[in-house]
Amino acid sequence: MKNKIIYFFLAGLLFVSCNENKKELSQVVDNTQATTEYKQESNEAYTLLKNQCYACHSVSSISHDEIIAPPMVAVKRRYSRMYDNKEDFVEAISKWALNPEKENAIMRGAVVQFDVMPKQVFKEEDLKKIAAYIYDNELEEPDWFKKHEKEMHGGNGRGKGMGRNQ
Repeated sequence: MKNKIIYFFLAGLLFVSCNENKKELSQVVDNTQATTEYKQESNEAYTLLKNQCYACHSVSSISHDEIIAPPMVAVKRRYSRMYDNKEDFVEAISKWALNPEKENAIMRGAVVQFDVMPKQVFKEEDLKKIAAYIYDNELEEPDWFKKHEKEMHGGNGRGKGMGRNQ
C-alpha cells in the first residue's frame, strides 16, 4: 500500500512538473513572438521614417547650410524635453505632422529658419509608428550636427526660438 501511495505521489509530481515546463515553454514562445512582432514593426517604422521624413530631415547633408528642415535627431531632442513619456511624445509628434501650424510650433528656431513644415498627406497610424520608433531608438545624425549644437546652442540643444525662451 505504501508503495502505491509513493508511486501515485511521484506520478502526480511528474505530471505537475511537466505542466510547469509546458507553461515556461509557452511563455518563451510568446516572448519570442512578441519580440519578432516588435522587430517587424520597428523595421516598418524605420522604413517609413526613411521614406517619408528623411527627404527633408536628411542625415546625409554635408552642412547645416544645405538642409531644408532640422535633422530628426534635433526634433527628437526638442520633443523629448517637453514630453517625458512615450505616449505624449508620440501624440505630439503625430499631431504636429498632421497639422503643422506656426502657432503650435515647438521648434520655434526651426520655424524661423525653415518656415513651417508643409502640410503632408500622412496616415495617422504611420505617423504614430514613426514617432514611436523615434522615441525608442537612437537616430542617425549628420556629421556636422554635434559641432552645430555646440556652436549654436552651447551643446544643450536649447535654441533661440522666435525671440522667446524655450
